[in-house]
Amino acid sequence: SSRQALEQARVAVEELDDMKATAKRLEEENGDLRRQARQAEKEQRSLRSRAEGLQEERLLAEGQGLREQSQAQVARVASLEVSGGHGGHGGRC
Repeated sequence: SSRQALEQARVAVEELDDMKATAKRLEEENGDLRRQARQAEKEQRSLRSRAEGLQEERLLAEGQGLREQSQAQVARVASLEVSGGHGGHGGRC
């Protein structure tokens, strides 16, 4: 009977050691996952910032393109006015 009690105690100690090892492994995995999550958040912030920068560049480029189109249009209108005869009649009678 005492032999059986000793065997049960030994089995219980082994199970406890296994549980401690499992708990330690889970804590380490948890730490790794937390580090990965922090890294992912950092990368996400970086990507968001980069995307905002690219969108700003795109908007500036679109604005520049519209400005250039507007200036070209103004130049065409001015050219038409000069050749169209404000002052020189340009061949129109």
